[in-house]
Amino acid sequence: MIIPGNLKTRRLTAFFTDRTGGVDRGFLSLASGFSEDAVYMPIQRHTDRVVVIQGPGRPEVADAVVTSAAGVLIGVKVADCVPILVYERRNGVVAAVHAGWRGTARGILGKTLEAMADGFSSRVDDIVIAFGPAIRGCCYEVGEETASEVRAATGEGGYIQRREGRVYLDLVLANMTQALSTGVPESNLWASGECTYCLPGRFFSYRYSKTLERQGGFIGLRTGPL
Repeated sequence: MIIPGNLKTRRLTAFFTDRTGGVDRGFLSLASGFSEDAVYMPIQRHTDRVVVIQGPGRPEVADAVVTSAAGVLIGVKVADCVPILVYERRNGVVAAVHAGWRGTARGILGKTLEAMADGFSSRVDDIVIAFGPAIRGCCYEVGEETASEVRAATGEGGYIQRREGRVYLDLVLANMTQALSTGVPESNLWASGECTYCLPGRFFSYRYSKTLERQGGFIGLRTGPL
């Protein structure tokens, strides 16, 4: 389990899992202190849909979840895509985002921040973002069309590299670039640094083994006195 350095506060629980525990609700409950019934994960389809929830319930099709409700642990499942955790510290709003290349090309992180601004008057200066383990630019070979779609949504940057005639995409850097373009301060960003493809013994990687298993990123506001 990885606890992002910029989300260590008594007000919330935030962590990324690995092969140990994965997305098992029993493990998540023990790790977070939230009940199994309080865990909410959307039905992910590589969309740019953001859902705002008031509490746990039947999952909807979405690839980002936003809530201001305490006592709910929201999360996303990944096995190479980027799990992103967002905390708006002034109003107490959290979000979990699943950003594969399609979601990145559709600007799902920016749309999540827009949903937080529209629904909760969140300001970018108060936004803190953590990027979990994902396949990185060292290993994620893509086609020119994929790179072009991500570039169209992101602008130029070092997240696309060319080596020996091949194109490599770093989804973490692309999403960090998108976050910065919205005005989120660079000092408010944190990234784990691990590549899921490089570390198949620790993380599930679909590109490495076509696994159906998943790890994830989870965040929730605590109840009771802080």
